[in-house]
Amino acid sequence: MKLSPALALGALILLSPALPAADQPQWGQAWTRNMISAERGLPASFDLETGQNVQWKAPLGTQSHGTPIAAGGRVFIGTNNENPRDPKEIGDLGILLCLDEKDGHFLWQLAVPKRTEDQYFDWPKTGMASEVSVEGDRAYFVDNRGEVVCLDVNGMANGNDGPFQDEGLHMMPRPALPPTFQPQPLPPDASAPAPGPTDADIIWLFDMPASAGTWPHDGAHSSILILGDYLYINTGTGVDNTHRGMRAPDAPSLIVLEKKTGRYVARDDEHIGPNIFHATWSSPSYAVVNGQPLVFFAGGDGIVRGFEPIKQSPAEGEVLKLKKAWSFDPDPTAPKVDVHRFTSNRQQGPSDIYGMPVFYQNRIYVAGGGDIWWGKNEAWLKCIDATRKGDVSGTAEVWSAPLDRHVMSTPAISDGLVFIADSMRKVHCIDAETGKEYWSQETKGEFWASPLVADGKVYIGTRKGDFWIFAATKEKQVLATVDFKRGISATATAANGTLFVATMTDLYALREGSLLKPAEPAAVK
Repeated sequence: MKLSPALALGALILLSPALPAADQPQWGQAWTRNMISAERGLPASFDLETGQNVQWKAPLGTQSHGTPIAAGGRVFIGTNNENPRDPKEIGDLGILLCLDEKDGHFLWQLAVPKRTEDQYFDWPKTGMASEVSVEGDRAYFVDNRGEVVCLDVNGMANGNDGPFQDEGLHMMPRPALPPTFQPQPLPPDASAPAPGPTDADIIWLFDMPASAGTWPHDGAHSSILILGDYLYINTGTGVDNTHRGMRAPDAPSLIVLEKKTGRYVARDDEHIGPNIFHATWSSPSYAVVNGQPLVFFAGGDGIVRGFEPIKQSPAEGEVLKLKKAWSFDPDPTAPKVDVHRFTSNRQQGPSDIYGMPVFYQNRIYVAGGGDIWWGKNEAWLKCIDATRKGDVSGTAEVWSAPLDRHVMSTPAISDGLVFIADSMRKVHCIDAETGKEYWSQETKGEFWASPLVADGKVYIGTRKGDFWIFAATKEKQVLATVDFKRGISATATAANGTLFVATMTDLYALREGSLLKPAEPAAVK
């Protein structure tokens, strides 16, 4: 099989030894989604009170669920607008911040009004939960309205690049009505604010609800997979406000856009919608298996599929159907139809997957189980043989390891060890070959974040705010614990010798040898 230049390059990188890390331009490694980093010299401890090993601290909003991404001297992170930075952008907005990587100062922001059709469409004050994926001078992102946006990493500071020119209009609250979700016209006497140098520069925009017929639930969470000339995007489509039905049962769960133009070119044809138990929050990964490129994707129905990447764009106006080459059902005895009759049932029901499927040495590692809010009390980590073809549900499971009740994390795999955290306050270390658990550690809070393995250490924080640093070994060694006093949903990021940790309210840059002096109290007049 002859690979395109982009896919051949992907295969070469996947088979090459790990290169020294620098930027971290997407969530997880390209393209396996493994939660590891090749950074070295990262701190084994730090002190927030004395400032030891703290380079800088930047305020966010009050809810910051997305993982920070560091690339090109900038750090990108989503939050809400409870700490406004621009007087013309006030109220409940989703905010994507772009900060200077050296000192954390504010460069620009993308401010997006909330959807108003239904609060479950875009949950109040949740902000931006997605991660950016950066390539060169472009950042690709799914905002809180379910729009895919291509952004100039320089913002408006270097002018308004096109073809999108309506950034001011995009900042204004405009309700959209079903079934088309097209924004309604502004009143005749309304005027859009003029974007300034600290506003985002949108290059193009694709509205998934309006143009792909999706129905996001609670808020979009997507980390876009950049593959050659295309973007692979989980749509976030999910249940309605009753949690017992689908308003868009025919909506795609995985779509493909052209990277340069945002043109809609492909979608899955798996009819996943009616069987989505809650929402579609797992992002795709990519690998070359036995010479065959595959995009791995965990749908909202709890099934992991492998799709062949598209080779070229279709004719104008046509949308291709992705070809499935591989599938695995991790919970084959669970109900597959009429799944919403099990809503709020903690004993039985379907499984779902919120973390990403990770490719490692011809295997897929994925964590899932009962829904954390509405499903059964069950969770697991599975190792699956990715070399088989077709529906491998009954034949490809290598091992399954039980977790506690529910799981949101993506696994991190390093030196034959798998690290995973569950929502019952435990971090686990498991043998990647056999599924044997070497150790677990109970913490103070539940985990929504994924573990990061870097520099021989495991970094992870909890929703209660306790942050843990372990040695990445099969013998348990707790190197440090730090109380951030604010909840942590985001995965830690390592880039350019620095560890970035986001709490709900602040972003910290932690660097060995740094010393952040405490702010001096204001003088009393």
